[in-house]
Amino acid sequence: MRAMVQRVAWAEVEAAGRIVGQIGVGLLVYVGVGVGDSADDANWLAEKVANLRIFTDDTDKLNRSVHDVAGGVLVVSNFTLLADARKGRRPAFSAAAASGEAMLLHEALLDALDRQGVKVQTGLFGAKMSVRSQAAGPVNLIIDSPNGQGQAG
Repeated sequence: MRAMVQRVAWAEVEAAGRIVGQIGVGLLVYVGVGVGDSADDANWLAEKVANLRIFTDDTDKLNRSVHDVAGGVLVVSNFTLLADARKGRRPAFSAAAASGEAMLLHEALLDALDRQGVKVQTGLFGAKMSVRSQAAGPVNLIIDSPNGQGQAG
């Protein structure tokens, strides 16, 4: 699994003309599920996101997690994170898992985040969505699960 994690002051996702997920302070997490990814990848990623120390403490050091700031996590499915754009002008998406498999692992990630005690919101899997947010920092990380097979170059 590949995630793009962004620290935000707020974020929301709209699908089919309505807001389907929104958070205040927290993390906006775009997630791509790759071919060969498993529930182990979802569990690993959930633990990583829930405990990343990317919020500042009183001395302006990155020492607090989303738990520590009582923040939320907005998870948005995004298969294009697995694009391979090394050749030509059109990205290849062969590293992305098939939709049905990706949806199951996306849901496994949401469940794993919930088990971590994180306040979770989400977009609509596979839908066309508009995502709005206010970056805080900015702080952005790309995270690949260690066992993920969908890692693009």
